[in-house]
Amino acid sequence: MADAVVDLRSDTVTRPTAGMREAMAAAEVGDDVYGEDPTVNALEAEVAALFGHEAALFAPTGSMANQIALQLVVPPGDELLCDADAHVVTYEIGAAAAYGGISSRTWPAAGADLDPGVVAGMVRPDGYFAVPTRAIAVEQTHNRGGGGVIPLATLRELRRVADADGLALHCDGARIWHAHVADRVPLAEYGALFDTLSVCLSKGLGAPVGSLVVGSAERIGRARTIRKRMGGGMRQAGVLAAAGRYALAHHVERLADDHAKAARLAEALAPFGVLASPVRTNLVPLDLTKTDLDARGLAAAARAEGVLISVLGPRLARLVTHLDVDDDAVDRAATVLAAILRR
Repeated sequence: MADAVVDLRSDTVTRPTAGMREAMAAAEVGDDVYGEDPTVNALEAEVAALFGHEAALFAPTGSMANQIALQLVVPPGDELLCDADAHVVTYEIGAAAAYGGISSRTWPAAGADLDPGVVAGMVRPDGYFAVPTRAIAVEQTHNRGGGGVIPLATLRELRRVADADGLALHCDGARIWHAHVADRVPLAEYGALFDTLSVCLSKGLGAPVGSLVVGSAERIGRARTIRKRMGGGMRQAGVLAAAGRYALAHHVERLADDHAKAARLAEALAPFGVLASPVRTNLVPLDLTKTDLDARGLAAAARAEGVLISVLGPRLARLVTHLDVDDDAVDRAATVLAAILRR
């Protein structure tokens, strides 16, 4: 029998475990638009408490959660600051402008190595026909920054920048669980630094669907209206929320296993000079500029050998370890990719 495909494209490709499926099947449900789904309510309360905030709102996707949060902190026509590679302006199809009427301005992409001083110098106050800055957004961990973890000290300095200018601070925390496991920063300590967060259940945690917006009770009250307006009002969503609750109970600490597997991949590929940045979590970015390959060529050659990887740019590829990638799959992927790079 042919070897199974090793899918390293993303941690979004995970499938629910047997225990998660059992939790979903047994979930108590109600109509969430009426606020009557007990499993959704329990998930929202649990996540809010983890981050030390008053409330949370379950949303079907991470992009929707981000865009709800941005609309909570930036009025139409005003400005959001973020980095040029941020998910909110790179992979959400212009939603901030299309849905929120939000003007975005970016600092040069630096992944997790952002400079709060650069951000402070970009803030525009209210003034004569100037677009005022209302919020700053950061990404933890940073996707296009190779899964890098923004240091706690940097986030604290960014909080001071925001406070000095009366700005809100939003965290796209799709993979904040990885940062928590990698640096052992308590989730509540991250939560204390941000006015709003979005946190994802369907990446490394392995749930099939779902993210949450986290914030104050007042903001989450408004978020429910925005979610409905965007088509995110769900009915018996407890079936999905149950998967998220199972993931929180069983799949957070095991993220360290994914980090270790990513480090093994990085070690195997390091001799070829293709690592774009140090590997801190479950993402392994590959910079092919010093090779004769482009990213599509590498991906095609790997696919022919049963290994799937992501193409992020002409010479930039990415590998992602996750719940469905075991040690044998890591070894096989390392062997296949090394052979291609050696040609």
